[in-house]
Amino acid sequence: MTLQRVNKGGLVLLGCGKMGSAMLQGWLAQGVKPTSVSILDPAPSDWVQALQSDGVGVNTELPEAPAVCIVAVKPQMMGDALPRLQAMGNGSTVFISVAAGTPIAAFEAVLGAQTPIIRAMPNTPAAVSKGITALIGNEQTSEDDLQMAENLLQAVGQTVRLENEGQMDAVTAVSGSGPAYVFHLIETLAAAGQAEGLSAELSLQLARATVAGAGALAEQSEDDPGQLRKNVTSPGGTTAAALEVLMDDRDGFPALLKRGVKAAADRSRELAK
Repeated sequence: MTLQRVNKGGLVLLGCGKMGSAMLQGWLAQGVKPTSVSILDPAPSDWVQALQSDGVGVNTELPEAPAVCIVAVKPQMMGDALPRLQAMGNGSTVFISVAAGTPIAAFEAVLGAQTPIIRAMPNTPAAVSKGITALIGNEQTSEDDLQMAENLLQAVGQTVRLENEGQMDAVTAVSGSGPAYVFHLIETLAAAGQAEGLSAELSLQLARATVAGAGALAEQSEDDPGQLRKNVTSPGGTTAAALEVLMDDRDGFPALLKRGVKAAADRSRELAK
């Protein structure tokens, strides 16, 4: 139903950077017709421009009433970008925003209160179809609209629905910003291995593979992360010695990540204002 609706009514993608390109690749692979896609981007990449030969419209005029419009511009560009879409508001077009820090009310103020608007928060693993996207719709959004959004966003990973928009700040702090925390873990784990005598190249290879493998195991296992941790930890062993440091109530991961996630959530709330 989603493909039929999109292919018949058309899809507009406002902004086609890394996230927009990742989503577009997924949609085209799923069966969205290139000729149903219109891209508006002031500086399209070579890959995006090459899509013109397949019938994708790049830097084209907006269709009058596409089935869906994906807003994938950076938050600081929103003020200039949104007015371009005003003519499509208060109609049948469903707007899906993947821009961080822009509340639904900001879209309603420009597009009209009768516009179906879905706010979504994907993350960068979407580039390898391993992302997760949280979404919430306004009162004008139907179940069919939400299902269409989920089907489109599942092209780059998992989706979850939120109970209210207020949860988006916490989602931003956990999964939106979370990949950066994991990348930093890889950096610091590799540096620690190097400090213990490993070469930089070998230590980084070990750290990358360990984090990727542990993540895959955590996602696929029936055990929760706490049990998986215990499975690796022998009493009095090497892992237990490290965890005694890492799980310290004051200086370990629990306190550090709680402060970090709170800082990110607080900043998300500030940006929304």
